[in-house]
Amino acid sequence: MSDPINRDDVRTEFWANVPLNKMTATEWEALCDGCGKCCLNKLEDEDSGEVALTRVACKLLDDSTCLCSSYETRNTYVPECIKLTPSTIHSHMYWLPQTCAYRLVHEGKPLFHWHPLISGTAQSVHDAGVSVQDLTVSEANTPDDEWEDHIIEEPL
Repeated sequence: MSDPINRDDVRTEFWANVPLNKMTATEWEALCDGCGKCCLNKLEDEDSGEVALTRVACKLLDDSTCLCSSYETRNTYVPECIKLTPSTIHSHMYWLPQTCAYRLVHEGKPLFHWHPLISGTAQSVHDAGVSVQDLTVSEANTPDDEWEDHIIEEPL
């Protein structure tokens, strides 16, 4: 997610009334709550396929804001960064956070009260304790073989 979305650029309650593939680019981006969980590295068990969340963050994540420091050009610095779109959401559902608005809308569920589109403020996700604000360690400073030491439960 980049900077906060201007609410005047989106349709009223679009998340409840507009299919994901019919949203404007601005509406699609506005679904992101800014929690930062998608920027945490995950570990996948090769046998079971189970995905574990770690507090090891992408080197571009700003831990204090939970926003990408180079959102528009992130793939230049992190080529493996996934660009989630309505056409790719199905293949990425397994790692999307349980509280992710993209997941919730895709599953026909309502957004949480703390989502900025509901609360009217980006701070609400942090106040609710569901973001990764001040929780992460950088992948730049954490060797791969230590990631298992940083497995966490998803902040709900």
